[in-house]
Amino acid sequence: MKEITIEIKGKEWTDILDHVFEHKKKEIKVDGFRKGQVPKEIYIKKFGIESLFMDAIDHALPGLYEKMLEENKDLEMACRPSVDPREIDKDHLKVVFTIVEKPEVKLGKYKDLGIQKEEITVTDEEINHELDHLREQFVELKDKKKGSKVSDGDQAIIDFEGFKDGKPFDGGKGEDYPLTIGSNSFIPGFEPAIIGMEVGEEKTIDLTFPENYHVEELKGAKVQFKVKIKELKERIYPEYNEDFFKDLNIPEVDSLEKLKDSIKEHIEGHKAADVEDKYFEECLTKVSESAKMEVPQEMIDDEIDRMNNDFAKRLEMQGMNIDTYMQVLGMTEEKLNETFKPEAEKRVKFRLVIEAVVKEEKIEVSEKETEEYLKEMSTKYNVSEEEFLKEIGGKEFLKYDLEVRKAVEIITK
Repeated sequence: MKEITIEIKGKEWTDILDHVFEHKKKEIKVDGFRKGQVPKEIYIKKFGIESLFMDAIDHALPGLYEKMLEENKDLEMACRPSVDPREIDKDHLKVVFTIVEKPEVKLGKYKDLGIQKEEITVTDEEINHELDHLREQFVELKDKKKGSKVSDGDQAIIDFEGFKDGKPFDGGKGEDYPLTIGSNSFIPGFEPAIIGMEVGEEKTIDLTFPENYHVEELKGAKVQFKVKIKELKERIYPEYNEDFFKDLNIPEVDSLEKLKDSIKEHIEGHKAADVEDKYFEECLTKVSESAKMEVPQEMIDDEIDRMNNDFAKRLEMQGMNIDTYMQVLGMTEEKLNETFKPEAEKRVKFRLVIEAVVKEEKIEVSEKETEEYLKEMSTKYNVSEEEFLKEIGGKEFLKYDLEVRKAVEIITK
C-alpha cells in the first residue's frame, strides 16, 4: 500500500468551482432572479459554497489523477486506486490516492515447458453428425396418410397436460405443440410412449421425473400426462442433389464429397482454436504455479469487477438485465462475485507472470512495430487509426499488447 497526496489550490481550484457553479445555476430558481440568472454571491449566501464541492471534486479528479501519474512515473499500480478527499474548502482541495503496487514476481521455469499440443482428428461420425444438422435445415413436413401411426422421426402436433397427485402442475400444459419424436425434448419415456398412436387418439401416460430435474417439486415425482395427437407429419430429408447444394450456397461445394471436405475443414478449424486455447492455458498455468508471488486481494477484486461488467454487457446484448438474471436464479451479487473469483485469480496470475517475462527477457516494442500494428488493427476493424487508439486507450496500451504477445510466444514456443 502507498498513499500519495495531490493538492489543487488557488486560481486552478476557484476556476473549477466557477465552472461547476455555471452549470448548477442553470437549474436554480431564486426569488427575484430569472431561472439560471442568479449571481454567484447570492447563490453561495443561500446554498453555501459547500454545495459545489461534490461536483467540483468529480470535475477535478481526472486532472489530479494525471498529475499523480506524472509525478510518480515509476509507479506500478496493481489496480485502480481508491480516492479519499481529505481536505476541501473554498481555497483548495487535497486528495489522497491509495495505491496498491504490483507484487514482486519471482519466475520459475517459463521456457521449454514440455507440454504437448493435442493432435487434431475429425471422425466420420462427427462429419455425419454435421451433415445431418445441415439436412435438418431443409427438412420438409408432409401430412401422413389417415390411419398412419406415430413413428420415430415424425413430427406430432399434440395437446398435453401433466398432473401430480391428480392436480395440474405449472408448466405441464401445452396446446398444438410440435414434437419431433426422437428429439428427447421431453422427459424420458414421454416420446416412446406416444409411438404407435393415431391422429385423434388420446392416452394417459405414467411417468417419473428425473431426480436432477430443475424444478424442485418435480424432482423424482410420479406424474401422469394426458396426451392427444392432433396432427401427424412425416419429416422428409432432402436428397444430396444439385438443388440441395445450391440451397446450401457454400462456395465450390457441388457434391457430397466436397461438402464432407468443407465440413471436415470447418470442424478442424474449431478444434484447432480449442487446442490452442487449451495449450495456452496449460502453459500459463504451469508458469504461474512455478512462480512465487503474493497477489493482493485488491487485484482480484478489481478483476471480478471487470468480469462482472463484461457479463452484464453480454446479458444486455441478449436482452436481459443482470438484476433480473440474479433474481431468476435466486442469486445475490456476493454469490455471483464468488463464482467469478477462481477465474479472476487465475487471470491476475497469468497477467503478472507474463509481465514478469517481459521484464526478464527485456522485451521492447519499437515505434515502427507499434505503427504497423496500429495500421493492421484499424484495418481489421475498419476504423480510422485515431478511432482505434481512442477506443483502446492510446498507444501505450497498444505497446503493452505487443509486449504481451511477444512474452506469450516465448512461453508457448
